Amino acid sequence: MEEHAEALEADLLRYYGVDLLDWHREALSSRRLAVLVRHLPPDSSFVRAREGEAAEWGLTDHLLAAVVDHLAIANWMFASANRDEYADPPEAPIPVPRPGVGAADTPDGPAADHAPTGAELARFFG
Repeated sequence: MEEHAEALEADLLRYYGVDLLDWHREALSSRRLAVLVRHLPPDSSFVRAREGEAAEWGLTDHLLAAVVDHLAIANWMFASANRDEYADPPEAPIPVPRPGVGAADTPDGPAADHAPTGAELARFFG
């Protein structure tokens, strides 16, 4: 809390109308302060300062990113299966960037390694 004291002070005033100095004046108990801090909303300055970009992503955002990634892979596989035999394969899709996941942390799927072979495509569509 000390590291992000200014953000915490601003949030306590913004969301609860509580002055952090009330804790130093003993007008606000440590238990009440802890409850207020634990239940600050995800868009609060304190939560964003503490958790960074990950605080901005909820379950819905992660699910939408997964849908976009799966749709891109399906379209890529369709284009790969229906391309001219002598044409260059289409470029593999790039996953939607997610907070806290670097390029090295992304799981390697079939799109990351190579273009699918005819046998792989036949197995997928079969």
